[in-house]
Amino acid sequence: MPTEPFGPAHFQLVLLRRMADHNPGLVEDALRALGATRTELREAHRRWQARLHARGFPRGEARYRTALGPPEQVRRRRVGDVELRSALWPVPLWPDLRFEVVTAPGGAAVLNESLVRAPGEPPPPLRSLDDLTPWSCVIDDAARAFAPAVPLPPDAPTRARLALTPPPGSGLPPEPAPNAGSGGGPGRVVAHFTWGLLQFVEGVPHLG
Repeated sequence: MPTEPFGPAHFQLVLLRRMADHNPGLVEDALRALGATRTELREAHRRWQARLHARGFPRGEARYRTALGPPEQVRRRRVGDVELRSALWPVPLWPDLRFEVVTAPGGAAVLNESLVRAPGEPPPPLRSLDDLTPWSCVIDDAARAFAPAVPLPPDAPTRARLALTPPPGSGLPPEPAPNAGSGGGPGRVVAHFTWGLLQFVEGVPHLG
């Protein structure tokens, strides 16, 4: 396992690396806030990938502890008869969010890893499609604001897609298309997320 230090600042660069394809301007702003360069962003991503593939590197929640330290908070979440573990870490770039790792019993199998709203933090006001701007919300925020929401198959690792119900007056049908689960259909509003954070929305009408 690599022994070179890899801490929270490096991990934030890993998160940004996956967002750069969609929002390079926001990523550049974040790099300036971190005092980091594009070269350091790429190097952090390379080092993290090397760790993931290194023999003996911890799995499950333990792999994130190597970079982020002990979680700020641990919650238990019951799904049916199964109790899942949710570990939360602060992310200075997004102080109202936390990085969450959800694991199955035993902690070895990661079921989800994404940015989520921090406990006690109010969600942003999402009243219209215009409010769905890049980095404005996480998956749960959008799902609640534009219910019912339909999860779609992800189009790449660390990404997620959500078909949202357009609000009245949006110029789109009031319900997702019947074939929303397949990723197609007219009148669709699909929100794209990376590491759980909104990157862009497709299917929004160009009005006026």
